Amino acid sequence: MQGLHRIPQDRIAVLIGAGGETRKMLQKAAGCKRLGVDSESGEVSVFWGEPGSFDPVKAMKLPHVIKAIGRGMAPKKALKLLDDENFFTLVDLKDFVSKRTNQQRRVRGRIIGSKGKIRQLIESHTGCEITVYGSTVVIVGDEIGLPLAQDAVERIAGGSEHGSVIKGLERERKRARLAGKTIDYIQAQDDFDDDGFEALVPGFADLSRRLNRRLKASQIDPEDEEEVAQALELGEDESISWEEE
Repeated sequence: MQGLHRIPQDRIAVLIGAGGETRKMLQKAAGCKRLGVDSESGEVSVFWGEPGSFDPVKAMKLPHVIKAIGRGMAPKKALKLLDDENFFTLVDLKDFVSKRTNQQRRVRGRIIGSKGKIRQLIESHTGCEITVYGSTVVIVGDEIGLPLAQDAVERIAGGSEHGSVIKGLERERKRARLAGKTIDYIQAQDDFDDDGFEALVPGFADLSRRLNRRLKASQIDPEDEEEVAQALELGEDESISWEEE
């Protein structure tokens, strides 16, 4: 038996679920024999099978899944932590406003935003799941998005303006997108076939590669409003002159 985190009383029913359905879902996803939940104390324990009958990585991550659920995250969102690429972090708002309840409420409101807009923007720019509960913020995401989301939450909790934080995330998102495109171009070059006609003409294969990369770099997804807007932006040395033919 492995003892896990104790969860708050108001989260016990969420962890168990109607008719024990949520607990069964967690057991199946983690590959454990049984997940025990003390309905009075909130103590959670897990019983694993023989070595080799379960995934040791999931065994390491299950405590974080339970902790995320205990700190307000919906069980299905918390289960994303069992994926190899996802990780967990927790931001304690008391580190920014001490134990003053009214100040914690103010900071929670700043992180969530009107109708949840700020939280949604952070999630969309980082691909993370964010839950604000009591004095904590739970964040689940991959190794790229997680530190960005954590930094955004901590900056807002520390008093930074929403606009500057969101713009910073937008810049990081563009950089990540450009880095991804660069990787795609390198892979395309590596996959280039030199056995055809191009190999017969000296220098033609290299020219084809360069042209292919330029064409790919110039392609814009018409469904992506952000890419279209970037393409229409004028440089500092560019201007539009309107005159009749």
